[in-house]
Amino acid sequence: QVQLVESGGGLVQAGGSLRLSCAASGRTFSTYAMGWFRQAPGKEREFVAAISWNGGGSYYADSVKGRFTISRDNAKNTVYLQMNSLKPEDTAVYYCAADLHRSSSLATPEHEYDYWGKGTLVTVSS
Repeated sequence: QVQLVESGGGLVQAGGSLRLSCAASGRTFSTYAMGWFRQAPGKEREFVAAISWNGGGSYYADSVKGRFTISRDNAKNTVYLQMNSLKPEDTAVYYCAADLHRSSSLATPEHEYDYWGKGTLVTVSS
């Protein structure tokens, strides 16, 4: 079993930056891939980014490519999402998720992920 706790959300002006963190506990962190998803008000949850077990591979949604960077520190059992050039449409609750069935390959559908955090709210004002 894996427990995930997100932090780092908040209110930021358009064009600003935030870094989200997700602390994991339970199963050995360096054995599985991680992902970030988000859910905007009135919309379905969507994939944002994913990273392989050692950080050697990553994948992004087109909407955040070039602005967001996913990374991980296996010594700290933590995955990060650096968000730059934020836009009002990035406003959402951001969730981290663990994919215990993959280490190097990366999945985008949320049903492929086994454990989820409770989310952290990011609000981008115009």
